[in-house]
Amino acid sequence: MGKFRDSYPFVGIKQPLLMGILNITPDSFSDGGRFLRPENAITEGLCMLRSGAAILDVGGESTRPGASSVTVAEQMERVIVPLSEISKQMPRDRFISVDTRSAEVAEKAIEAGACIVNDVSAGNDPAMFPLVAKTGASIILMHMKGEPNTMQSNPTYAAPVDEIKLALLEKTKQAISYGVPREKIAIDPGIGFGKTLEHNVMILSMLRTFVETGFTVVLGASRKNFLSVLCDVPNPDNLDSATCATTVLGVTAGVQIFRVHNVPANLQAVCTSFAIN
Repeated sequence: MGKFRDSYPFVGIKQPLLMGILNITPDSFSDGGRFLRPENAITEGLCMLRSGAAILDVGGESTRPGASSVTVAEQMERVIVPLSEISKQMPRDRFISVDTRSAEVAEKAIEAGACIVNDVSAGNDPAMFPLVAKTGASIILMHMKGEPNTMQSNPTYAAPVDEIKLALLEKTKQAISYGVPREKIAIDPGIGFGKTLEHNVMILSMLRTFVETGFTVVLGASRKNFLSVLCDVPNPDNLDSATCATTVLGVTAGVQIFRVHNVPANLQAVCTSFAIN
């Protein structure tokens, strides 16, 4: 039996949940460099959890368009100490996710208190699915076309939503074949990861297609560049209203988890739209 076999599967979610973003990186597109000091990361992470985030997503590698990969050692140096300390201090009904493509980083994060792996590569590390199955952690499988440093170089699809859905379902089959329980798997269509403005808008208009797979769906549209283009707002920090609009769309479509920078604003969007929906 894994460490988390009996805790927090992706089932029984009633009101949609928020996943607060804690980037412990120098180069993330919105908050890069703000939380590199462990004490700053700990304070910010606990603040998001106490202000309404059910999950805190801690990452030490930026995967913004054009970003370069970060070594396993550097990721661990950035995230393990803050993650461990947050785990000790956070409310008992809150959870930590580690945002990493590396099974080695994921393993250390799980040992430090994480119970969810948020993998933007959807298990490309051959050790990832066996690790998740062994520990009993949950996993979020995100769709990304290419790698972060090249993914926005003219991404093309014949039928974007269908192709993304089928690719994600194939990844879920792989995870299940390694022994990861279906109820511990969530999928994320990967807004902004190898998608044009038109692709992102199409995904948002067809979110129910992903919900209908029966897997928990995660939406990560917070402050992303396509919102800057749509709203003609160059500073991502000024895109929380646009982000809340995508959250409302997601709640209406049945999305269960929203990965966001501004927890209080999106909590209001979730509570209001869920009550009306």
